[in-house]
Amino acid sequence: MVTALCFINAEPRHVNAVCEQVAALRNVRHVYSLTGEVDIVALIEVPELDAVPTVVTDHITSIEGVLSTQTHIAFRTYSRVELDAGFAIGAE
Repeated sequence: MVTALCFINAEPRHVNAVCEQVAALRNVRHVYSLTGEVDIVALIEVPELDAVPTVVTDHITSIEGVLSTQTHIAFRTYSRVELDAGFAIGAE
């Protein structure tokens, strides 16, 4: 599984609508509206690297109100839940 973070800048009056439409996309797991230089971040999970441009270029950038995107591919995922589960193995 490939995880990508897509930073999205949107027209201010379209931020909520963009968030809702991005969240409805098939491979988007979470969408956050932000303060600061980036308006929205979308967490994307796809089976292979070649699928990332399809989600971003074909779907996200075609949403009305999206001004620009910047996508980053995650090397590894670290999760407190997964770490805690690993330490709990065999503990009863």
